[in-house]
Amino acid sequence: MTNNVFGTLNVARAAAEAGVERFVLISTDKAVNPVNCMGASKRVAEMIVQAMSRGAAGARGSGLSGGFIHRDGRPEVHTRFVAVRFGNVLGSRGSVIPIFKRQIAAGGPVTVTHPEMKRYFMTIPEAVQLVLQAGAIGEGGEIYLLRMGQPIRILDLAREMIRLSGLEPDVDIKIEFTGIRPGERLFEELHTEGETVEPTPQKDIVKLRVRQGEGVDVAWLEHGLRLLAEAVAEGEQRKVRALLLAMGREEPALDRVAAEAEAAPAEQRPAGMGCCT
Repeated sequence: MTNNVFGTLNVARAAAEAGVERFVLISTDKAVNPVNCMGASKRVAEMIVQAMSRGAAGARGSGLSGGFIHRDGRPEVHTRFVAVRFGNVLGSRGSVIPIFKRQIAAGGPVTVTHPEMKRYFMTIPEAVQLVLQAGAIGEGGEIYLLRMGQPIRILDLAREMIRLSGLEPDVDIKIEFTGIRPGERLFEELHTEGETVEPTPQKDIVKLRVRQGEGVDVAWLEHGLRLLAEAVAEGEQRKVRALLLAMGREEPALDRVAAEAEAAPAEQRPAGMGCCT
């Protein structure tokens, strides 16, 4: 959480102060209606990038409220900030592919969360090329979405990898289902109901446009970041989780969320958040 939220904030502010020409945030489809810490922190990072963009003071709300986004309280920024949202990258660190390879090499079992779980996938070269192109066409404040084709069922991917290894699924290598963990879902979404998709000059990149009046509320974001920073400094993990999920879902009553998290019994934690560090 501190890396995705405050790391993004620090690097974005440094880029603005140094006059960097372009800044591209790598986001994820998990930022859409987030159900876990990673997705929520990436959604907050998207909002930070949008607030840092040119014209941030004119966004919905009362403007900057204490210099959390811009240290000197002034929104004059010439850096072009954009975010690029996409799914899983095959072969990257944390990808399911290396995990399946190790499990197959060990003789199994290959573990799959759920027989109907699906994810979007891209190759590393595809992702790198499209991210660079999105950064090049961005004017500032946009969220871009990379076209990833149809989602792939993880079970089908596991079976195909077993066959490519010269083995037979469920005969030579057993497949086990481990069950959905807290903070996981069967399908990932690409955009919210408040976002519409617009074409760009690059056929494999689309721009997400929010409905009029639904842009980032900079004053609300400033306040949320302040509450979140205080909770992190105090080591209040329940409050951190609750605030992060509320901010990721753009809930308005952040003070109430913080107060309820403080009042909750020590053993309670916000449902569905998974791990949060």
